[in-house]
Amino acid sequence: MADTFQYKVRDRTGNVTTGSLVADSEALVLARLREQGLTPLDVKRQKRGIGQIEFGGKKVKLKQVALFSRQFATMVNSGLPILRAIGILSDQSDNKELARVLAEVRLDVEQGSSLSGAIGKHDHVFNNLYVSMVRAGETGGSLDSTLTALADMIEREVRLRGKIKSAMTYPVAVVALVVLIMSAMLLFVVPQFESIFSQLGGTLPLPTRGLLWMSETFKAYWYIVLGGALAGRFFFRRYKKTDKGREVVDAVKLRAPVFGALFHKTALSRFSSTLAMLMKSGVPILQALEIVSDTVNNKIVGKAITEVQLSVRDGESIAKPLTKYPVFPPMVVQMIAVGEETGQVDLMLEKIAQFYDQEVEAAVDSLTSLIEPILIAVIGGCVGAAVVALYMPMFNIIKLIQ
Repeated sequence: MADTFQYKVRDRTGNVTTGSLVADSEALVLARLREQGLTPLDVKRQKRGIGQIEFGGKKVKLKQVALFSRQFATMVNSGLPILRAIGILSDQSDNKELARVLAEVRLDVEQGSSLSGAIGKHDHVFNNLYVSMVRAGETGGSLDSTLTALADMIEREVRLRGKIKSAMTYPVAVVALVVLIMSAMLLFVVPQFESIFSQLGGTLPLPTRGLLWMSETFKAYWYIVLGGALAGRFFFRRYKKTDKGREVVDAVKLRAPVFGALFHKTALSRFSSTLAMLMKSGVPILQALEIVSDTVNNKIVGKAITEVQLSVRDGESIAKPLTKYPVFPPMVVQMIAVGEETGQVDLMLEKIAQFYDQEVEAAVDSLTSLIEPILIAVIGGCVGAAVVALYMPMFNIIKLIQ
C-alpha cells in the first residue's frame, strides 16, 4: 500500500531541499530520488490523518470533502475530463486550503501522476481510506461511482458526529454552568455571609465551615485552580495523542456508564460501513482491514481488527477470530459468518451498519431525555447544598431567639 514519505535531499549544486513522494516503500523513494540525481539526507514515512485535521493552522472540513467528492463524481459521470473537473472545483471552492490542494493535485496529474497518487500527498485532507478507494475506482474504471460512495460515507459520518455532539453538548454546557454558578457563589456570595457569621460568634455547623473554607481557598488561590485546570487539559490532550493514552481513553469511553453504549455502537457502525464499502470497491481484504483499523476511531476496536487481520492472513475466516473479542457482539459475528458462507459479506456488513445507525439514533434520543432530569437534579443539589450550608447558622439563631 502506497504511503507518503517526507524527504530531505541535496541536489547537484549542493543546495538542500525538502519535499514529499508517494511510494510503496522507503527503498523505492530512495531509488527514485537517486534516479533524479539527488542525494537523500533523510526519508521518513508521514503519518496519515483521519477526519478533520489541521495543517499549518488551516482546516478542510469533512462536509467540504463530501461536497467536492459528489461534485467531482457528477462531472466525471458527465464525461468531463478529470483535469478540467479538478480545475473547475478548485476555482469555485470557498475553502482556500482545499482550493490550493486541488490546484496541486491537478498539477501532479498533468505531470503524469495517478489521481490517487496525487491526492495521497495531501493526507491532511484525504486519509488512507479515501486514497485507497480512489485507487480502486481508477483500477476498476468506476471512479464516478466510487466518489459517490465516498460522498455518501462522509456525509453519513458527518451526521453521526453531529448526533454524538448534540448528545454531548447539553451536559457539557450544564456542567460548565454549574461550575460558573458555584465559582460566583464562592467568590462573591459566601464572603458576604462570612462577615455576618463572624459577628454571631459560637461554633458554626460543619457544612458551613466547609463551605467557608472552600470560599477562602478559592478566593486566595483561584489562579492556581484555573492554571491547574488548563495545565491538566493540556497534558491530558498530549497523553491522549500517545498510543497508550489513546488506548486507555478509548477503553474508558467504551465502559462509561451512560455514554459507553453510544460510543460502542458508533464504532461498530463505522467498522461495518467502512469495511463494506472497501470490499464492494474491490479492495483486497487484508488491505481493507488495515484501513478500517486506522479509521474506526477507537483504539480498542482498531487493535482487535488488527489481530483479526493477522488471523485472516494466516488463512482463517473473518468471523472466527472476531469471537475472541468482546467488542464485537454475537449478532455481528453471526451475520458476518453467514455472509462468508453465502459470499455476501459486503451486503451483511451494510445491514449491520444500517442496524447500528438506527441504534445510535435511538441511543441519542434516549440519552437526551435521560440526561435532562439527571442534570437538573445535579444543579439543584449543588446549589441547594450551598444555600442550606449558608443558612444553617441563621436557623440556629432563630431557635435561640425563640
